[in-house]
Amino acid sequence: MWNVIKELKRRDHKRYLGGLDFFRYIGPGLLVTVGFIDPGNWASNFAAGSEFGYSLLWVVTLSTVMLIVLQHNVAHLGIVTGLCLSEAAAKYAPSWVARPVLWSAVLASVSTSLAEILGGAIALQMLVGMPVIWGALLTAVLVVILLFTNSYKRIERSIIGFVSVIGLSFLYELFLVDIDWPMAARSWVVPSFPEGSLIIIMSVLGAVVMPHNLFLHSEVVQSREYHKRDDTSIRRLLKYEFYDTLFSMGVGWAINSAMILLAASTFFVSGVHVEELQQAGALLTPLLGSQAGTVFALALLMAGLSSTVTSGMAAGSIFAGMFGESYHIKDIHSRVGILLSLGLALLVILFIDNPFQGLIISQMVLSIQLPFTVFLQVGLTSSKRVMGEYANSRWSTFVLYSIAVAVSVLNVMLLFS
Repeated sequence: MWNVIKELKRRDHKRYLGGLDFFRYIGPGLLVTVGFIDPGNWASNFAAGSEFGYSLLWVVTLSTVMLIVLQHNVAHLGIVTGLCLSEAAAKYAPSWVARPVLWSAVLASVSTSLAEILGGAIALQMLVGMPVIWGALLTAVLVVILLFTNSYKRIERSIIGFVSVIGLSFLYELFLVDIDWPMAARSWVVPSFPEGSLIIIMSVLGAVVMPHNLFLHSEVVQSREYHKRDDTSIRRLLKYEFYDTLFSMGVGWAINSAMILLAASTFFVSGVHVEELQQAGALLTPLLGSQAGTVFALALLMAGLSSTVTSGMAAGSIFAGMFGESYHIKDIHSRVGILLSLGLALLVILFIDNPFQGLIISQMVLSIQLPFTVFLQVGLTSSKRVMGEYANSRWSTFVLYSIAVAVSVLNVMLLFS
């Protein structure tokens, strides 16, 4: 009888620990989420809400659904093959396909780094009056130090936590402003294309579904039981990775939606178009009073630093993958990728007259590059030579290619407009 009781307790304890397994696998998705709650997103969301009210909320919903599907798919590539997207492309795709796409992804990472560095620079200007150029240089130098010394890992949770608090502040403020919820609910699911909105639509799309995050996710997801290649471990990873991705992307959807809702309910109704991030600091005034501007600037600085770290890591992963190597900060190709992304971004910033407009355009560039990365990714994850029994089903392949086609169509519409 005593043995039976002990066995029941052991099973209950095991079941309890099994329920907590989910938390062991939370992390890679949140790191990606930090990447798309960045200064570029802030600019795109505030522009969307202030210029077009609730009408572009559907873009956040659509892009988040796309993001969940794409990130889940590329994480599978990393888990099953032990390769990041760039490594897999260099190994399995024809060089005439892989090289142009990977180099365009490097350029996309430059565009991403440009937005993140600009966000940090604008934050420093708000805090201490530092000119944007010097703020950009200081932001880039700080990120290089964090990456090259690996010390970013020590403050990563603090940065994510701080940005999360500001995100929760935006969510909390939804209860402090007058929002037309029926209109918002309709706008979340019913597409509309107001006149002159296509650039903002592409910016919001590019700000959420970011090409460099696809490369980054396939790299960082391997940190979970990467050394275990047995079928049981792979299936466990695939299951919990989906929960991680769904939870993390859902958080991002809520925060991005909150920004548009707040901008619509404060700026749009007053006929004020947000033309610089400094204006958006006023959104926190009802919650934080006279210190709202300072807290907003600190949050923007943290968002800029943390997202520049992730864009640098992604650039290092893409560049190292071209040479069949995984990302490692001591690897020369990883370092070159980081310096290439941050260095070229700084160079472009020297010629930008309007930082806010620079943020918007940088996100649009990401959307233009996105279909190339997606077509490459789907081709790899649908191949049994690459994925074996874990290759995409026909239905998954259809959905993934449909996403790539949809983004391509929007790009064609942008060019014609």
